Parts: sequence; structure tokens; C-alpha cells
Amino acid sequence: MLVAVVTLSSMGAIFGIVLGIAAKKFAVEVDPRVEDLLKIMPGANCGACGQPGCAAFAEAIVAGTVTPDSCSPGGASLYEKIAAIMGTEASAYEERQVAQLLCQGDNTHTRMLYRYEGVTDCHASLTNFKGPKACNFGCVMQGSCSQVCPFGAIQMGANGLPVVDYYRCTGCNKCVVECPLQLYKLVGVSHLVNVRCVNTEKGKGAKANCSTACIKCKICEKNCPEDAVHVVVQGEGTVALIDYEKCTNCGICAAKCPTKSIDKIMPLSEEVILEVGETPTPGCTHCGVCAPQ
Repeated sequence: MLVAVVTLSSMGAIFGIVLGIAAKKFAVEVDPRVEDLLKIMPGANCGACGQPGCAAFAEAIVAGTVTPDSCSPGGASLYEKIAAIMGTEASAYEERQVAQLLCQGDNTHTRMLYRYEGVTDCHASLTNFKGPKACNFGCVMQGSCSQVCPFGAIQMGANGLPVVDYYRCTGCNKCVVECPLQLYKLVGVSHLVNVRCVNTEKGKGAKANCSTACIKCKICEKNCPEDAVHVVVQGEGTVALIDYEKCTNCGICAAKCPTKSIDKIMPLSEEVILEVGETPTPGCTHCGVCAPQ
């Protein structure tokens, strides 16, 4: 028994020494700046920067293969902190982007052809006669975008359409890629006026299928003081589009649009709120307007 104990103890000591030597010899030195950068990262791990996560992004910054402005959730404040750690000047700030849904054709405004009861997936729904909506350009309301959003920034509303919580949205682009009808667009938070329709059919046909469709009346175009909105050729038809470089958010086009296919949202924050205390009510964007004064 004693021999066995001594033998095992000796072997353990030898293996310990060997492992200690190997650990020192093959140790990978970590730049202390990586650890400092990790402490200030937003922790979203959304992949918007092109890296697998915040840790990989920190390593890539130290390696010089990415720039700080690749992190859309971080915002200008993060870029300044990164510059302080890296000993460089803060890079030019690029405005935070959020996903905007280009459709308002919910179950109260759109003519439905049938009731879909298949797999809850937009792609699957479209294989059944191009979806249940008479409008072939509108959201099919099966929530694939909500399912791929890693931060719960997209929830399905009571009216059947997905609702984007702009304060949780990191602009990671996953909903843009997932939507089979390309109904999402990443837009800077300073741009508050958006055309919520991509239907290129002639006005009469578009409105027959959806009461909130763009009818190509050009009222928006005629009333815009900045010449920022035009009905332009898109595919085989036309639709209204906004030039965000010219748009001043005056909202005149939204007020004049007879079908309300253009809307103006409340001002948005430059910062992402990745954690909220309560699950937002469908349709709520946490703008603060209804908060008690």
C-alpha cells in the first residue's frame, strides 16, 4: 500500500513539474490592452463589427485589423474610451443605425386571401401562393425577423406586424438578411421620416390590396420644401423614396400623404439600451412621450 502511495505521489509531482514547464514554454501572452478594452465593451456580441463577439473585436482592435467605429452599439462614447486605451485619436463618429420596417400593411389594412396555419416562418409562408396577403410586397407577418434578433429588439405586435424597439436595436443587420421580401433597412437614428411601403404597383391596384400603400400620387414630392422625396422607378414600377441627405425631418410629406404610407417617428437616442427592466408592450418604442410629467 505504501509503495503504491509513494509511486502515485511521485508520478503526480513529476506530471505537475512537466505541466508547469509546458505552461510557461507554450504560454500565449495576452496584450493587457485587450483586457482593458473588454471592460468597456457593450457586451452585445451581436456580430455587427464582423467579429464573432466583443472579445474577438477587442483583439482585432489591438491587432489593428478593425476600427473602433465598427461597433454600432458602442457609439461615440465607446470610440473615445478605445482611443484613450490605444493612445490614438478618436475616429470619426458614424451615426448609430437601427432597423426600419418598410411596411404598415397589418391585418386591419391589408386584404387577406386566406388564413395561413402552417409553420411560423416567413419563408415557408411565401411558398403557399406567395403568402396570405393580396399584396405581394408586404410583410407576411410570421415573425422570422423576431426569431433571429439576438436582443429581443423585434416583437410581434397585436396587429400582426413586427415592432422594432429602437433602443434595443444594435443595427446588427440580421433582420435585414432574414426578411425574404427585404422589408428592413438600416437607417441612421437622426432620420425620423420613412416611407413604409415598397409596393411598386400602380396606385389603384396597390390601394385595392392595402389601404396604407404608396399610391404614387406625388403629393409628398410636390410638398417637400427640400426636394428630398420623389416617386422613382423601382423594379417594374415606381414608389416614393426619401433622400436622407436632403431630408430635414420636417414631416410635411408624412402629414400630406393621403394613405399615411410615410410616417415620422419620435427622436431616438444615440445609445443602445441592451437591458430593460420590463418587456416592452407591442408597439412601444420607449420614446417617453406617455411618461407622467
